[in-house]
Amino acid sequence: MKKQVKILGFAGSLRKASYNRGLLQAAHELMPSHGVLEIIDLKNIPLYNQDEENHLPAAVAEFKKKVREVDAILIATPEYNYSVPGVLKNAIDWGTRPYGDNSWENKPVGIMGATMGLLGTSRAQYHLRQIFVGVNMHPLNRPEIMVSQAQDKFDKNGLLTDSTVRQKIGELLTALLAAASQ
Repeated sequence: MKKQVKILGFAGSLRKASYNRGLLQAAHELMPSHGVLEIIDLKNIPLYNQDEENHLPAAVAEFKKKVREVDAILIATPEYNYSVPGVLKNAIDWGTRPYGDNSWENKPVGIMGATMGLLGTSRAQYHLRQIFVGVNMHPLNRPEIMVSQAQDKFDKNGLLTDSTVRQKIGELLTALLAAASQ
């Protein structure tokens, strides 16, 4: 029997009807039996303030605890102005503070993203990979899931209907579970 792998997933968007939340919901549905995906919201994490890092706000302390307790991370990110959304970068920054207390250390991470544009979050995902070097996370190289024209791939209830994207999410989950089990 395979070890149960715990994954923490979150979107880099605060929108309730975010396509990236839809990707996470699809991942939850497609999770293999030896994996568990907990999806959280970043909305309660305050803006990073170095004055508060030695007495972490409760939402940040809880977030860091959840990150530490899992075997892997799954991020679904939109792309804003050619890069990573501020809410996502803020959460990553809090996860490394105070200095020497990096909750991301050595975590495998799967990345996916959806946008209504044509490039499917490629620039945001590449920026995330640069950030992960600094925080010592280990992003999977494949499959890359960069969903363009997302409005055509979800139904009116926000459910992912595109079979190719669903297949790729399944492949990403399989790869992430394998990376977390090593």
